[in-house]
Amino acid sequence: MNIPKDLKYTEDHEWVRLEGDHAFIGITDYAQGELGDVVYVDLPADGDEFGKQDVFGSIEAVKAASDLYCPISGKVVEINEKVADVPETINKDPYGSGWMVKIEVSNVSELDDLLDAAGYEQFIGE
Repeated sequence: MNIPKDLKYTEDHEWVRLEGDHAFIGITDYAQGELGDVVYVDLPADGDEFGKQDVFGSIEAVKAASDLYCPISGKVVEINEKVADVPETINKDPYGSGWMVKIEVSNVSELDDLLDAAGYEQFIGE
C-alpha cells in the first residue's frame, strides 16, 4: 500500500498536497483499490468554492460509486481534465497524474485536522 509521507489524509480517503497557497486533492491508493476500476469522475468547475467536508464531485467504479469530500476550504483553480477523460488514470497513479482538483486554500490551518501518513496507515489498519 502506497501512503506518501508528504501528504495529509482524511478518513474519507482523500489526500491533500499543499504547494504554497494551493492544494492538490485526490483519492488514496487504498480508496482506488477498494473501488476497483474507475470508470467515471464528476468534477466541479473552475471557480467553484467549497467548505471543508463539502461534496465537490463523485467517482464511479465497477464495484461502487462514492462522493468526493473537500478536505479543506477553498476555490477550485484547476481541474484535472485527464482524469475526467481517462478516469483509469486514478487507478494507475492516484498520487501523481491521478490528482483531481487544485484549489486556492482559504484556511491553511484546516490541514492540522487531517491525518498524517502514519495516522492514515493506522486508520486503514495497515
